[in-house]
Amino acid sequence: MQLNTIQPAAGSKHAKRRVGRGIGSGLGKTAGRGHKGQKSRAGGFHKVGFEGGQMPLHRRLPKRGFKSQSKPFKAQVRLSDLAKLPVDQIDMLALKQAGLVPELARTVRVIKSGELSKKLTLKGVIATAGAKAAIEAAGGSVE
Repeated sequence: MQLNTIQPAAGSKHAKRRVGRGIGSGLGKTAGRGHKGQKSRAGGFHKVGFEGGQMPLHRRLPKRGFKSQSKPFKAQVRLSDLAKLPVDQIDMLALKQAGLVPELARTVRVIKSGELSKKLTLKGVIATAGAKAAIEAAGGSVE
């Protein structure tokens, strides 16, 4: 194969439709735009979603909910997940290496879910009141 011999497949390319070039072309006079109206005129256009003055669909439908922009940067960890970790000192790096927290996470909150029997030390990690009590009851601490 040589670069100067490359051609598109047969039938894949066809001439552009030439509108407004006489009666015989089938697209003379109005050039396929029909008669009258905003769309038939030169420079006639409207906004995306415009429905001729009728209340547009995106405004007729009810709006619900809220999408938090900070969600990818926050994470939660259960006490039961912490109990399975092989380390006693738990910080953000240890949680990310264990795969309990996504790489994007900036803040981590430990929630009271499950049991904790071993002594743990949390550093740079937030704990809920119940989780903090459970960690301290097991002999650990939250810094």
